[in-house]
Amino acid sequence: MKKYCILILLLSNFLFCKAEKVYDFNAVCQQAYNEITQLKLNNGLQLIAKAKQQNPNNLIPYVLESYADFFSLFFNEDHAEYKAKKDNFEKRIKLLKEGPESSPLHRFCLCAVYIHKAAIEIRYGEIWSAGWDGRRAYSYIKENNKIFPAFTPNKFLLGSLQTVIGTIPKSFRWVAGLFGMTGSVTEGMKTVRQFVNGNDVWSRLMVNESAFGYCYLMFYLENNKEEALKFIQIRKLDLVNNHLMAFMASNLAVNSKLPELAKSIILNRNKSTDYLQTPMWDYELGLAKIYHLDIQDALVNLESFANNFKGNFYKKDVYQKISWAYYLQGNMKAAEAARLNVINKGATDADADKQALRDAKKGKWPNVLLLKARLLNDGGYNKEALQLLQGKTVNSFTKEEEQLEFVYRLGRLYDDVNNSEQALQYYNSAIKLGIKSTEYYAARAALQIGMIYEKRGDKKSAIRYYEICIGMDDHDYKTSLDQRAKSGIARCKGE
Repeated sequence: MKKYCILILLLSNFLFCKAEKVYDFNAVCQQAYNEITQLKLNNGLQLIAKAKQQNPNNLIPYVLESYADFFSLFFNEDHAEYKAKKDNFEKRIKLLKEGPESSPLHRFCLCAVYIHKAAIEIRYGEIWSAGWDGRRAYSYIKENNKIFPAFTPNKFLLGSLQTVIGTIPKSFRWVAGLFGMTGSVTEGMKTVRQFVNGNDVWSRLMVNESAFGYCYLMFYLENNKEEALKFIQIRKLDLVNNHLMAFMASNLAVNSKLPELAKSIILNRNKSTDYLQTPMWDYELGLAKIYHLDIQDALVNLESFANNFKGNFYKKDVYQKISWAYYLQGNMKAAEAARLNVINKGATDADADKQALRDAKKGKWPNVLLLKARLLNDGGYNKEALQLLQGKTVNSFTKEEEQLEFVYRLGRLYDDVNNSEQALQYYNSAIKLGIKSTEYYAARAALQIGMIYEKRGDKKSAIRYYEICIGMDDHDYKTSLDQRAKSGIARCKGE
């Protein structure tokens, strides 16, 4: 009887105990991760299904599903899709918490999913939830780095979060401190670089994800645009068959005033339907074209984006560009209809959308000459823009806002052709004329002056102008300009 009782007890334990969860980043999972970080999401999901079938207790496939959902929800901003997939992030987190804490991948994977969740919440306007999830991500990766300091992927996520936290203004740092979150742009980027420049198995495996994050951090928070583009070139990132790299490179090219490069990348990418289909390609291509005043071609892409993108980000901005295109063609009926869409469609979460709405509500059309100069300047066609403005002075414009835009635009143009002395002269005129204006020109002029002095090594003067930029209130692009100025101050102070 005693033997039977022992046998029944053992059998009971065998039947009712849960199989142990594991983190096995095996060959199938690695292949799935590589496919997903090229934006071949369907291929990746098929491999995930295979990995689940091979080992139902492996938790890595659920983390990879989070990556796939993140990219789809981020690029296409489909609110119906978000509603259907929103709860999946929390379900995966709950499942991951059952994993073995003895694995360095346990807290790392939880951090990664919380970052996905927070980023998507920001994209869909759930800012409060995003803040809490960002804090949870930081706590997990900080603890993981303490327990497993030799686990190199910690450096990428921890350094990235530290860099972002380092741009929080001093007046709000007490909030981050309350949550145990500390950051530094300098130290954060140093940590990220250690991983990106590493050559261990993890640095090689995560090359797509780390290159994507690193280039954006360099470009926007370090203000190191040339280095970001140089990194893409030196590392010979695949801009044809990897759509994540192609999008990053084309997006940074557009924002570096290199629209011809952006067009080349977009048009030469692999057109296979294996990749995530997103209207964002039309948006980037439309911008690249309108910046060279290729109005009719630009309209094809801009209107395609407006008609097919289901989200709110950049919707008002794109309708503003469409209204400008029709305005420059002299088609005022279509221009007015597009302006009405600026007011009625999209949201104002992005600074570009906020400015578009402000402009539309004013009911005024821009000066044609200044609008053309602005678009050409935004595309880096500076000689053509300077030719347009040749012979013009402040007195050539009767409206104060046009005079302000004129001196600011000349400042930007001379800045872009490396004539910093002329640029400083016009930028200071813009600050003087627009210090109390709701237009962004004076604040942006102060930011640009700060960057000129920072480049010269005059950090004291740079900080002074960055603070002037931050000190201006109630103007367009305030959020993004303040963020860039704060990043500049942090860099100058070595924080």
